[in-house]
Amino acid sequence: MDSYLDEREKWEALLAWLRTNGPAMLVGVAIAALGLGGYRWWQGHVDGRDLAASQLYAQMQNAFAKGNQAGAFGLAGKIERQYADTPYADQARLASAGVFVQTGHLSRAAGELSAVMQHPHDPILGLIARLRLARVQIALHQPKLALATLGAVDPGAFAPRYAVVRGDAYYALGEKREALAQYRLARASDPGGETNQHLLALEISDLAANLPGESAKAPAAHAAAGAAAPAGAK
Repeated sequence: MDSYLDEREKWEALLAWLRTNGPAMLVGVAIAALGLGGYRWWQGHVDGRDLAASQLYAQMQNAFAKGNQAGAFGLAGKIERQYADTPYADQARLASAGVFVQTGHLSRAAGELSAVMQHPHDPILGLIARLRLARVQIALHQPKLALATLGAVDPGAFAPRYAVVRGDAYYALGEKREALAQYRLARASDPGGETNQHLLALEISDLAANLPGESAKAPAAHAAAGAAAPAGAK
């Protein structure tokens, strides 16, 4: 029908359509503009929080490096309170746990690692926290708990490291055949050398030499002199 309308009629028809639909269009444009502005504001807010958290985290690391543990732990607490929704809170807990391990406060280290493991802001940090927690649990003479900690998730690319620590847990339980199986799994699944291959070879060779029926499976080139510590202990 438009082909039968002259220019004036088309213009009048357009004005009539705008009078009917214009308000709704304006509302839609306004909503879109507000949405875009809101997104930009929120993105800037998030970026600002990340920047502030990263600055505090750098200060915390510097304090730890200088031996100012009181100041560093104070900064870590501030990050955890004020920026709990950022990955820097997880990283602050991981750093604090490392210092607690170094100073022999294993239970406090376990608490920090558990917090990251249960509510990680980054899945990778969650897997790292879980692995470190299992090591701490072994040091606390809780190898069964360590096995439960490691068995609760798919470790993905961390599978070789998880196998090493599972081997350490079985070793601590006196279940040397299971430990040997885990150390072998760790070595076989780690073509990139993420684990300590030399130490694994020593542990595998030592365990195999002392388990009936296993010595023939151990490569002769990796024969160990004397007993080696659990592979994940160094």
